[in-house]
Amino acid sequence: MTIAVSYDALARMLEYPEEKLQLQNDYNLVCTFLHERRLGSPLPEFAEFADASSLAELQEEYVATFDFNPATAPYLGHHLFGDNQKKGGYMIMLKQEFERCGYIPVGTELPDHLSVVLGFLAHRARQEERGVRQPFIVECVLPGVERLSTAFAARQDSHWKVLVETARLLCAEDCKEVQPC
Repeated sequence: MTIAVSYDALARMLEYPEEKLQLQNDYNLVCTFLHERRLGSPLPEFAEFADASSLAELQEEYVATFDFNPATAPYLGHHLFGDNQKKGGYMIMLKQEFERCGYIPVGTELPDHLSVVLGFLAHRARQEERGVRQPFIVECVLPGVERLSTAFAARQDSHWKVLVETARLLCAEDCKEVQPC
């Protein structure tokens, strides 16, 4: 199992849920990678929730968690810069980096949405040698993911926080392969 496959699977898990089976398949892919790397993960908590919930219930909690609560919105620029001009610069930088690397996001989410950024990391992992994407992760991804994870600390009732923590684990593991983050 590669980190690219894991990034892609986790990216899909962090999108608005459209199909329960896909969510479960993606969960299995990420868990396999984490198990192979001997990384502990809270993902089984999410699996229990997903298995016990209908698609409508998954969608309802997703919207309540990510769309109706700005503190846990999945937009890294929001967590890094709030609502100021620096966030706009961050968004432009992401779009330019996507274009430079030939990455075309699927869907309509903004470039700083965690699922889009993880999709980009999967794209980069498939096309490059080790050591090139890690500075991008350290400078542009991990700080936002860590702040989003901190925002979830106050939301013990959300099952989706486990996916954010898993994103942090994957990014940290990716950096560990080459250099400490």
